[in-house]
Amino acid sequence: MGEKAQKGTSILSLSMFVLVLTHFLTHCTQRIHSVLFPIWRKPEELNLTLKQMGVIASLPSLLSTLLSIPVGLLSDKIGAKKMMLMSMSVLATAVALASQANSAAMIIVAVSLISLNSTIYHPPSYSLNSKLFPPEDIPKAMGIHAVGGTLGMSIGPISVGILMGTLAFGWRQVYLFWLIPIVLGIISVILLKEEYLRERSTEERVEEKESGVKEGARLLSLSLIIFLAFIGIRWLGQGLISTFMSIYLVDALKLSENLAAIVIGSVPLMGIFATPLGGFLAAKFGEKRWILTAYATAYTFFSLAVLVPHSLIFVAFYLAYGFFNIAGMPANSALIAKLSSAERRGLSYSLFFLSGNLLGSFSPILAAYLAESFGLYGNFVIGLVVLFSSLLLFKFGVKVD
Repeated sequence: MGEKAQKGTSILSLSMFVLVLTHFLTHCTQRIHSVLFPIWRKPEELNLTLKQMGVIASLPSLLSTLLSIPVGLLSDKIGAKKMMLMSMSVLATAVALASQANSAAMIIVAVSLISLNSTIYHPPSYSLNSKLFPPEDIPKAMGIHAVGGTLGMSIGPISVGILMGTLAFGWRQVYLFWLIPIVLGIISVILLKEEYLRERSTEERVEEKESGVKEGARLLSLSLIIFLAFIGIRWLGQGLISTFMSIYLVDALKLSENLAAIVIGSVPLMGIFATPLGGFLAAKFGEKRWILTAYATAYTFFSLAVLVPHSLIFVAFYLAYGFFNIAGMPANSALIAKLSSAERRGLSYSLFFLSGNLLGSFSPILAAYLAESFGLYGNFVIGLVVLFSSLLLFKFGVKVD
């Protein structure tokens, strides 16, 4: 049975295509509203106030914080496929509503549903990924899965410029345009077969029973708790660096606003190459070793950028920092699968995303306070201290079999 499960689902399979497509659609639509704010604030459009736009901007972290654990529990109960189908259905409803929005209330509801889709989607999709493939292929699978998300983060805002600037679409038509691939995403999830998922899950239960591990016992293991703390602290440190990066590039390094936007937008775009490479290297060297290597390299590059704040050198080192930072993501996702039991995988991934969102949502506030007290340069230094500290916590606190 185990041999059949491992041979049944290859990395480049229909199942992986569905995961990449749905991940792409989730992040693509999630970023559209951020570039429509200048339009929505116009009196002839939705006439949004700054407070209303602030509410919209805070929705993703807020909904993730409130609903991550319930979503994880529900995913473990009803299955990942049904949860993914639910998330895509919510997304289709949200995009259809946004395409007809004619008031601030309607667009807030629509964007809230888009954010809700992201919260529903991630725990079951990562859980499904970890069960569809044999353990040695999980880091590679996570790397390929992440390509969809990073590509979506770039394509979503870009599509607004192309559709509105070149094809003369209205912003409502942009949302209507994305409804078509979302419907295809729903169909792809329906066609997804679960037979190998059931076999992998059964196989893992047998292996845990034979090794003396009780079902669910590994959910709150010390290593998992420390790993979740590491993820949260890392998000905090990254937030201290990224929150005012655009201002630093413009004010301190004298880049134009357009060039600064291109530099910052280039980071997620590199994920197309960084995530599959990171997944391959994590599979080859082991998740823990690759996490230490990737993040130590990333933080070293940014340290060099801070020490040599020449504009061209800073940008080069900043992009290198971003590349290795993204390259470590597949190993993080794969390690959750290794530190948790198959039956509680959905909840484990919920805690994984929750730990990052909790401290990640706090980081902009702390970044503003530190920037006022120590300046943006000091903010970077403190962020690096937090990041290197998190790496030490991970190295000595997380034990991997």
